[in-house]
Amino acid sequence: MSFNKVIVVGNLGRDPEMKFTAQGTPVCTFSVATNERRRGREGEQPQDVTTWFRVTVWGRQAETASKYLSKGRSVYVEGRLHVDEWTDKQGKTRFTLEVNASDVQFLGGDREGIPTRLGANDSARAAAASSSSPRGDSRASSQAEDFDEESIPF
Repeated sequence: MSFNKVIVVGNLGRDPEMKFTAQGTPVCTFSVATNERRRGREGEQPQDVTTWFRVTVWGRQAETASKYLSKGRSVYVEGRLHVDEWTDKQGKTRFTLEVNASDVQFLGGDREGIPTRLGANDSARAAAASSSSPRGDSRASSQAEDFDEESIPF
């Protein structure tokens, strides 16, 4: 048994690029940067290390990503990781980390009219929310009505 799943949370390094396959399937690519601070040796300053991931999104999610994502936007990406090896103009071997995304979510606050989850179906979300509370429990339904989506920190 094998398993290939990666979660990347970072910021877009450039605006998404939208293309279509010969069959008309939408495909969107963008890059995501993650940062980590590494401690230096004694007496050295900590260093920030950036890792870049190329992300590919297909279908309806690709269309939504192209429409709403932009350089600098925080994003959560879940999918399969692929390492692509290539040779640059100087003959040096290079590697690219590519994520074939299965789930993309916007982070960093909701902007008016922008969904937080790519390709999310609002009616399906509403149905799931209503089915999660027991029927006839007026306390659960009143709590749902009082829920303020703006209070969520992401």
